[in-house]
Order: sequence, then C-alpha cells, then structure tokens
Amino acid sequence: MIIRSVHERFAVLTVLLVALLVTGCVTTTDSRFSREADRQKAVENYVQLASAYIGQGNIERARHHLDRALELEPDSPQALATLGLIYNSDGEPELAEKNFKRAISEDSEYTRARVYYGAFLYAQGRLEESRDQFSAASKDTDYKDRGSIFYNLGMTQERLGQQKEAIASYRRASELTRGDPRSLLSLSRVMVESGDLTGAARYYERLLVIMQRNPKLKHSPESLFTGIRIARHLGDRNQEASLRLQLKNNYPESVEYQQYKALISNDK
Repeated sequence: MIIRSVHERFAVLTVLLVALLVTGCVTTTDSRFSREADRQKAVENYVQLASAYIGQGNIERARHHLDRALELEPDSPQALATLGLIYNSDGEPELAEKNFKRAISEDSEYTRARVYYGAFLYAQGRLEESRDQFSAASKDTDYKDRGSIFYNLGMTQERLGQQKEAIASYRRASELTRGDPRSLLSLSRVMVESGDLTGAARYYERLLVIMQRNPKLKHSPESLFTGIRIARHLGDRNQEASLRLQLKNNYPESVEYQQYKALISNDK
C-alpha cells in the first residue's frame, strides 16, 4: 500500500460517498411492522443492504432496498442520505443534494448525512460549504469514525488556505486514529509548509516507525519529499541521501522530484 500523494487524496475524498459494506439479509415480513421498533429495524436493515450494494456497484439492487425502506418510512434520514448517494452516482447532483439536505433537515444530528453531504460539496468544489458540514459532523463525539471526519476537515481547510486550522484538524485526526499514516503524513507536510520543520520532524518520525512495522506501507513522492525537507533542516545528510535516491529511482517523473531539483538548484 502506497501512502498516497496529496493530489491523489483530494480525488480519493469522493470515496466517502460509498457507504460501509455490511452483510446479512432481511427476512422480516410486513406483519411485523405493526410495532414501531420493528418498522425502524426493518428500515435500518434495508438501508444497510442498499449501502452494501452501492459499495459493490450494484445500484439497481441498492435502489430496490431503498424503495422498500422509504415505503415504510418516507422521511427516514438514513434512507434519504443513501438515496443521495445513488443520485450522485447516477450523475444527478441536484437530486443528490436535495436528498442530502432533506436527510439533515429530518435529523440535524444524523452525522453520516453531513459526512456524505460534505464529501459531495467537496467534489463540487464548494469548499467553504464542505468545510462547514465536516466541522458540524466533527462535533459528534459518538461517531465511530470521527478521526476520518477531522482528516477530511483538514483537507478542506488546506484547500482553502487555512493552514493553521488544517494543522489542528490533522493533529486531532492522528490522535483519534492512534497514528493513522495518512494523518501523520498530512500533518508533517503542512507543518513543513508552514515553517515548523522541528515540529514536523516529530510526527514524521512516528510515520517512519509505523512504516517499518508494516512492510505493506510504501513511500509516496509526497512522503519522500516531506522527509527530504525535514532531513535537510536537521542536517541529516544520510537520511536526505536515502530519501532522495528513492524519490529519483521510483518517481523520476513526479512533481515532488521536480520540486526537489528546484530546491537544490536554489541552494547553489
């Protein structure tokens, strides 16, 4: 697994619009829906199945289960938000946004709808609105993947040129994920760009330790160039030479290698 570059991660953000895969099947019958709890559970099951089918790219089956969910609960925020995913995948952004907004209107505390909507807005280039949705979602302390919300918030803030805020969000993401490599790399890189190379070195060292423990993690041009800049600041010529060689041999056509050549050219 390669630690992705910042440009790749910006594009990959839209992956948020694919729900978590789940397993299982619905075996309940309409006779159980006389009780509110049973109806709510059935809606949840249908939405989970729809999300799984979206993850598999089977939009037709996903829509079938969402139709069942909306028959039982026309105003279900879970079903409406997931329907927004389907419209988005079908190239219907206006309908997608309408359903994301409806989901949030039905339940302003339904965090997943804000995450979906924030990712949708990001993909549309509406960065300030995206930031606001991720910021609101980040306040849900019970959300199980809260670290990813802060990471996405950091990405959006970075795109908006808000480096200080992005650093705070990336740092929070790394804390909540107990040192997720992508959070550590983004945090290190933005700290380097903001001029705090000494602080960046601490987080970059944590990244290197994680990579040493997990052979599946490989350097990207971004991680190599970030490390080179830190090594130059610290005067660690051996580390700089090692990372420079990897960057040159593995990514000679990368933007980061061109930036490195410009960097050393300016020093001459």
